[in-house]
Amino acid sequence: MSVILASAGYDHTIRFWDALTGVCSRTIQHTDSQVNRLEITSDKRYLAAAGNLYVRLYDIRQGGATGNASVQNNNAGSSNNNPNNNPVTTFEGHSTNVTSLAFQADNKWMVTSSEDGTVKVWDVRSPSVQRNYKHNCPVNEVVIHPNQGELISCDQDGNIRVWDLGENQCTHHLIPEDDVPINSLSVASDGSMLVAGNNKGNCYVWKMSNQTDLTSLTPVTKFRSHSKYITRVLLSTDMKHLATCSADHTARIWSTEQNFALETTLQGHQRWVWDCAFSADSAYLVTACSDHYVRLWDLSNSETVRQYNGHHKGAVCVALNDV
Repeated sequence: MSVILASAGYDHTIRFWDALTGVCSRTIQHTDSQVNRLEITSDKRYLAAAGNLYVRLYDIRQGGATGNASVQNNNAGSSNNNPNNNPVTTFEGHSTNVTSLAFQADNKWMVTSSEDGTVKVWDVRSPSVQRNYKHNCPVNEVVIHPNQGELISCDQDGNIRVWDLGENQCTHHLIPEDDVPINSLSVASDGSMLVAGNNKGNCYVWKMSNQTDLTSLTPVTKFRSHSKYITRVLLSTDMKHLATCSADHTARIWSTEQNFALETTLQGHQRWVWDCAFSADSAYLVTACSDHYVRLWDLSNSETVRQYNGHHKGAVCVALNDV
């Protein structure tokens, strides 16, 4: 199956792109609200869009998003007449913006975070809330530990919490900096490392180990990655690189093997860079920006390979599956 690249944001549309040509192959109207986050299921069948109140699940294959770049014209109104652009499932339960989501490895359950102060675990097959964990303030992101048995979430008051699904409780509570919002988390694909990024531009790194089924967290380093807000942190699949996105209009790549030395700064966006996604081989990065553009970067030379033009308001989230 071909590469799936999707983006969304404040213009209430989700756009699928032909990654090589830059042509928009399919547009879905997301009329409820802006889209805050996109996630593709591991089987490439569904795309989940987190918005205000709801998560909508769309069928990727029916809409032709993995086919020809000329499947559908770009007229924003045209997609409303296509029944394949209607969501196949809607997850209702949050009371305000859903800020992030993640799928369990087999796509049987999903976790979401929200500005309503909760983290929710959902059964994907029958869209119902299975677990509900409470923060006392807006939750900015939740990730699933690779062991599939723990969740890690961060919030606007600067808390990081680890939730043990087996024990159904919070087992760790970290506060890297008092009253400094933590906007994003990323956990290494082998569960060995946790990275958090905050509103002061600081990144925190912990070593994670799992002994006797209980995760332990050991501080490794703290470094200043940007002079302004960090909007997203993301470890590459091979765990050799960390990408950070920021309000300073840049994304940066850091070497995890060289004590998080700066590898490159990706310059070219004109406004806040909100989100990013690594290619499977970690050689490329896709970014989404308030300047309306999505960009594909070649990390070997820090050059823009492709710019995806079509959003008429800020692009704030991207999803990529090129496995």
